[in-house]
Amino acid sequence: MPDNSTVPAARTALVTGASRGIGRAVALGLARAGLDVALLARDEARLAEVADEIRALGRAAVVLTADVTSPQEVSAAVGRAEAELGSIDLLVNNAGRVEAEGPLWEADPDEWWGVIETNVRGPFLLSRAVVPGMIARGGGRVVELASGASTHDMAVASAYNASKTALLRLGAHLHDAGYGLGLRSFEVAPGVVATDMTAGMHMHAGRAEWTPVERTVDMVAAVARGDLDACSGWYIRVTHDTPESLLALARAAGGQGASATARRLRVLPAGVADPLAADLTGR
Repeated sequence: MPDNSTVPAARTALVTGASRGIGRAVALGLARAGLDVALLARDEARLAEVADEIRALGRAAVVLTADVTSPQEVSAAVGRAEAELGSIDLLVNNAGRVEAEGPLWEADPDEWWGVIETNVRGPFLLSRAVVPGMIARGGGRVVELASGASTHDMAVASAYNASKTALLRLGAHLHDAGYGLGLRSFEVAPGVVATDMTAGMHMHAGRAEWTPVERTVDMVAAVARGDLDACSGWYIRVTHDTPESLLALARAAGGQGASATARRLRVLPAGVADPLAADLTGR
């Protein structure tokens, strides 16, 4: 499936959840890397502050107030970003939320579903609105802020756990369906960054060591340059990965063709005698 086409480095980006935390840091980092940035969130005042910082760096900034779970608002925001920036070459699906920690049977149904909507419906709607333009222009890149919760079971926060796991499937789909059309996708887990969200989580109470947000910024900037296109479709965790280490892994795994199996979500056989072993490992 992979071809040898080259996707140009990104000149523009749209970052969701850009008013604070990781999204704000990524938006500013991309501006420092020379990109013009569209900023999407619900807090217009905070977005305006980030936009002023980007403009002070000499780059263009577009403020987009929208709810990522609304098809109409997402469509309008993407249309405006494309009109003002000329294109969206890189989409960073960062907006996310977590519910109160506890087992599923104690969860509030509306809060639980709201997490799924923000963390899954949001990236779906943004990608659905942005990707056609990327393909029409010959390619583009999508980064989704995954999580360590994407890779393992959790006894609390079942909506967050399920939603971040679903993002791995969305990213794999974008890679499988879009790679030959110039689309590159990346699931980037930022580690445990000190943000308003993590500060309110019981599982991180008393934590003294946090992952520097700069690691995520550097990784997304490398994606924007096209440095990591050989890792399209991969799950990337910045606590262990660097752009350099990922490229070394890609070379060792056989280059872009390795994206079909490397760092992808799989159900493993229960043992050598598992009758599903061939099906589970051969797809």
